[in-house]
Amino acid sequence: MTALLPAFSLQDTHGADRSYPSHRPALIAFVKEDCPTCDLVMPLVDALFRAVGESTEFFVIGQEAAGNLALVERHRLAVPILDDSTLKVSFAYDIDTVPTLILTDGEGRERERIVGFDRQSWQSLAARLADEAEHEGADISWDGLPEWRPGCGSRSADPAIADRLRAEAENSPLRARRIEIAPADDEFEFMFDQGFTDGLPVLPPTPERVVRMLSGTHRDPQDVVAVVPPNMAEATVEKVAINAVLAGCKPEYLPVIIAALEAACTDEFNVHGVMATTMGASPLMIVNGPIRHRLGMNMGIGALGQGNRANATIGRALRLVLRNVGGARPGGTERSTLSNPMKFTMCFAEWEERSNWMPLHVERGYDEGDSVVTLFPATSGPQLIVDQKSRTAEQLAGSFGLVMQDIHHPRSLTMDCVLVVCPEHVDTLATGNYSKSDLRKRIQEVTAVPMRQRVADATTGEGFDASRAASMAADALDRRVPKFLSEDMIHIVVAGADAGKFSGLFHGWVGGAMGSQPVSRKIEEA
Repeated sequence: MTALLPAFSLQDTHGADRSYPSHRPALIAFVKEDCPTCDLVMPLVDALFRAVGESTEFFVIGQEAAGNLALVERHRLAVPILDDSTLKVSFAYDIDTVPTLILTDGEGRERERIVGFDRQSWQSLAARLADEAEHEGADISWDGLPEWRPGCGSRSADPAIADRLRAEAENSPLRARRIEIAPADDEFEFMFDQGFTDGLPVLPPTPERVVRMLSGTHRDPQDVVAVVPPNMAEATVEKVAINAVLAGCKPEYLPVIIAALEAACTDEFNVHGVMATTMGASPLMIVNGPIRHRLGMNMGIGALGQGNRANATIGRALRLVLRNVGGARPGGTERSTLSNPMKFTMCFAEWEERSNWMPLHVERGYDEGDSVVTLFPATSGPQLIVDQKSRTAEQLAGSFGLVMQDIHHPRSLTMDCVLVVCPEHVDTLATGNYSKSDLRKRIQEVTAVPMRQRVADATTGEGFDASRAASMAADALDRRVPKFLSEDMIHIVVAGADAGKFSGLFHGWVGGAMGSQPVSRKIEEA
């Protein structure tokens, strides 16, 4: 049996309420004033109403209040026009084109539908209505009308409007609390006042924008992505999408943000410690795999700076989730002494194709064809490594080591860091057939100094405890100790412009079980 059409109740241009179904046969017509074809057919609909209106209910549904009045006055209509300026009825009826005529029975089941204007179909419909009403029919000069005219796009099918209507529908995927603001309020200033921002303007997360953002993932909007500290609040896909809107993301970026949040909220990454430390750490995001190209991410010129929407907004969206859902806010649990600009955003893609090295995600156990995001706890960077004169791989790798000796402090040992090697430096290293492993070994070799040079003294209190060093044997103090506890803690990626011998370095935070470890997650695309 044919399904019943949606019921509705609308006001006509006189302010009277009209409800459907009315237990009588009905003709429903969807129109809008600025459609030439609707303008053509309105006199026909009015003539049909005058002829058979006593036996058939007429529901002429106009999509704009002012336009409805204009149609009435222009054609001196007797048929009432109902106001669907909210477009909820047009959306419920899935109207793509106006005019659309739907003939129904008294129970609300569709019997016939005509889209646009086809003279033969309209003439047959008029004859059918006349026969059922036992009436001679409407006085219409059919020969003076064109044989066919296409309709116009329904306002409810406009993508910008349809998303809002979908969000407002009874089965809306949205469950987050809505905040109403006064018409005179500036919505951007309102979001500043409410603390939704990172200090820069954000986009209003309207229902239509959030629904559009959710189209970027196949996951249910109410799926919980992660429990976000310090508030230990559940971040659903919907809430991630809201913050992605705030950040200025496109829907196709959403899977990257979801994967990054999953990585951040693991025990290994320890995002609460990363965001709360007075040292000023923040997640650094590195993207690998085919998704880099699909999203148009920057891995070349200026890869670590401004100018690329995907890089900038993906990193920003993660931080806004940590702020707005997790509660990591400066002055609260976020206690950075100085902080750093990466608290706004830091996300880039590795230029995998620019070297013969194994890409980061493959080193971390993923397939080359996987799209992967890796989070690294960074306290500062990018620190520029300037070497325009080294001509051999050994020299250049040595330069890297000399710069990296000063991470955090020249006397300190450290754990993780990210070395971003620019293409010209990649070419220099290639002259010596340097692999990533070779580069790590050379850095460890260059940064190794006798233990006694890492002991605190009158010059600085930083370094190995002097009282413990005093009890050590001379050969132990003469033992050479490299900067990094393990070669594996030197994470190497390739990015940057083809021109310029300038690589970059991101300093890590506390590693191991007491700190934070880099974490990777596969990106599940829609």
